[in-house]
Amino acid sequence: GMEKWIKKAYQEAQQPDTKVVMLIPSRTDTKYWHKYVMRASEVYFVKGRLKFGQSSNSAPFPSAVVVFEYSGSPKPQVFGAINR
Repeated sequence: GMEKWIKKAYQEAQQPDTKVVMLIPSRTDTKYWHKYVMRASEVYFVKGRLKFGQSSNSAPFPSAVVVFEYSGSPKPQVFGAINR
């Protein structure tokens, strides 16, 4: 499920010169969110619900862009919003 995929992204990003960017459901109430996403370099919450192409329906959940990036030294986390 989602937890395994996010864990894999987090682990891969621990390698030097590696950046992993994910578009995921913003499930802030889950264990995996707090275990992995809250360790991300950057987290951007997407305003509103995403809609792809000419679809008449939007996603049934909020979304976030999450960036995992290797850093040899501590860097401040970035949290923000993306307006569509």
